[in-house]
Amino acid sequence: MVATFVSKAGHIATIPLHEQITVTVDWYTTICLPKVITELRKINPEGRIIFDQDNASPHTAQKTRQYLTKENVELLDNLPYSPDLSPNDFFTFPKINNTQRGQRFQSPEEAVDAFKNAVLDLPENEWNKCFENWFERMQMCINIRMDM
Repeated sequence: MVATFVSKAGHIATIPLHEQITVTVDWYTTICLPKVITELRKINPEGRIIFDQDNASPHTAQKTRQYLTKENVELLDNLPYSPDLSPNDFFTFPKINNTQRGQRFQSPEEAVDAFKNAVLDLPENEWNKCFENWFERMQMCINIRMDM
């Protein structure tokens, strides 16, 4: 299993869960997020960092919120989970699954490397389209909530 992070410009980080079955708040705040934030700061050293993540318990835990606050990372208010709202669910994973269908890997590391390479091969204009689509999806959900 891997955690992957993307932005409008493309791939930010892919972090494998070595010998772990699930994401825990400790793994998320001590291994995963520091790597992601380091990469984001390389790209945008002085800029604002805004995070969108689903409502999985490691993402919403107090320890995670404290860590992100300490790192000056803003969180978007999150709507209830929907695969229609996660760029990884509606764009990244289907796109990569199509390119890797039928391939066999000798090790988990080889599979992670193939995944990373496939993500890195996606052109920037594809990422731009993905995030335009994401903004439209978010706006539709906000409009639906306001109509309720």
